[in-house]
Amino acid sequence: MTLPVRDALAALIVQDENRTGYSRDKFKHWTDADKDGCNTRAEVLLEEAVTEPTIGPGCTLTGGSWYSPYDDQHFDSAKKLDVDHLVPLAEAWDSGASAWTPKQRELYANDLDDKRALIAVSAKSNRSKADQDPSTWLPPYAGYWCTYLTNWVADKTRYQLTIDPKEQTALAEGLARCPDQPITVTLAH
Repeated sequence: MTLPVRDALAALIVQDENRTGYSRDKFKHWTDADKDGCNTRAEVLLEEAVTEPTIGPGCTLTGGSWYSPYDDQHFDSAKKLDVDHLVPLAEAWDSGASAWTPKQRELYANDLDDKRALIAVSAKSNRSKADQDPSTWLPPYAGYWCTYLTNWVADKTRYQLTIDPKEQTALAEGLARCPDQPITVTLAH
């Protein structure tokens, strides 16, 4: 489906979140779905490399360079990067993933089919974000805010996740300052 991002935001269900029963372990992540020796984290790093790294034994990445849009910084080592779940695992749980099967949560945690779901960013920016939503955290680099908010709505739409009232307000206020660009989303399940 393709629709303007503000229409997609308006279509999301608003309800309070519930963290009851959450554990990061309920999302099996960094799997090697295609059995090529590189897990999801490495696949994202390979896909997003500005300069291609060398792949060593065990999919060890050396050389290469990356750009972290969260803080507008360049990096020359994969070890300085985290791969961020744009909508954090805990946030997904709070917003509906608690009702999913373990397999659905695994697919969410390793989603390589939508380039917006996982993103290589500086470890510092990812750790400052932790499990926050846009009502309490935005990337340090303001030049990326519109993309971040648009991608957040696309990811929530893809997985039919809910948003809480504060998140809705933050998204609506943020997107009001951004182009109402169309997003194309393939529903995950």
